[in-house]
Amino acid sequence: MGEKNEKRTNYYVRLGLNIALQRKLKKMTQADLADKIGISRTHLSNIEAMNTVTSVSLDVIFDIARALEIEPDVLFKMS
Repeated sequence: MGEKNEKRTNYYVRLGLNIALQRKLKKMTQADLADKIGISRTHLSNIEAMNTVTSVSLDVIFDIARALEIEPDVLFKMS
């Protein structure tokens, strides 16, 4: 895997971890959040999974942030 692809993969993993963390802080299940934004629980699970890279649109990211009552940039924090 090239350095560019590895870095991109790291971004997807971090995004998924941040979504899961923020969701848990709000005491929401994957099903709760998925229902609130109109995607399947399976799709949300794939976004949050560390062992897979699932493309996600900005619209979905914005919907997730809105549902979690946070700014979208919180989901992109790398530390």
